[in-house]
Amino acid sequence: MRNIITYLLIFFALLSCRDELVTVNSAGDQHTHTHVEISSNGFPTMLIPTENQLSVEGIDLGRKLFYDPVLSRDSTQSCSSCHQQKHAFSDPKQFSVGIDGISGERNASAIINAGWQSSVFWDGRVSSLEEQALGPVPNPIEMHLGWDKAIIRLNNSDYKDLFKSAFGEDVITKELVAMAIAQFERTLISDNAKFDKFLKGELVLSPLEAAGFNLFFSEKAECFHCHGRPLFTDDDLHNNGLDEVFDDMGQEEVTGKNADRGKFRTPTLRNIEFTAPYMHDGRFNSLEEVIDFYSDSIKTSSTVDPLMPNDNGGFHWTPLEKLQLVSFLKTLSDTSFVSNPDFQSPYE
Repeated sequence: MRNIITYLLIFFALLSCRDELVTVNSAGDQHTHTHVEISSNGFPTMLIPTENQLSVEGIDLGRKLFYDPVLSRDSTQSCSSCHQQKHAFSDPKQFSVGIDGISGERNASAIINAGWQSSVFWDGRVSSLEEQALGPVPNPIEMHLGWDKAIIRLNNSDYKDLFKSAFGEDVITKELVAMAIAQFERTLISDNAKFDKFLKGELVLSPLEAAGFNLFFSEKAECFHCHGRPLFTDDDLHNNGLDEVFDDMGQEEVTGKNADRGKFRTPTLRNIEFTAPYMHDGRFNSLEEVIDFYSDSIKTSSTVDPLMPNDNGGFHWTPLEKLQLVSFLKTLSDTSFVSNPDFQSPYE
């Protein structure tokens, strides 16, 4: 009799749902499978781990955990402390500061279209959002709370029912925490910038923006090789000529290979207007400084990317061309992304 009731519940749930698949288990727990919505053409299929498919319950849980300071030792900081929505889920500080007042050594990466990344962190040291989410909680210069203590807190709170609804598990684990946060992060999709509207024929670019667009995708600037459409990142690591001598070895610290010295992940240029300061160490405070660097200050080293004109210091753009490039970059700003209520704190 119980099985018959369960099947009927599933049947009626399916009848009432078009884009979401609702399943109900024998205990009566509802689990609502869902998918990410993409409005722009050309985005590739997001590869989602089979063991962590998206659900309404999982995404909502991940959002709560992302904004809840319960995962820090003194309950003062959350993931959102260093990944702020108004800054496109980045940190306006050069280096984020943890609960003990200790600064990190790299600028906090923006979380934008992260579901398409094949590796995470500036040095690419992990290959999934789930693995990345395990790091900040016990990190002594970040949230500084042992996972054992964090799990005790969660198991003794209202979260227990939320985890049961999202994953069907009676006991909360750090792996489930990471899975929920990763689900939420995969929904942080930016695809509604002025440039996207231009591609769909909804508006036109200004003459300055159009000139910047043409320059960006030309061999004179060569920006598109590492920042191509539609994600505006090649999902790879490069030495872009920042230094001749390296204080931070970048990917070499992960692989141990000299050939990877000074290589860092290519950040997306989507919402770049909102994510200053720039580069892995936040050394540049403005887009103008970034453009000046690529124009006239590229450094030569044994591992610098061959796309960099390292024999003459840069691409040597004119003042007008620099202005054009900055104007185009600002067409990648997605104001709906930084104000989307679905991404905001559920506690406000």
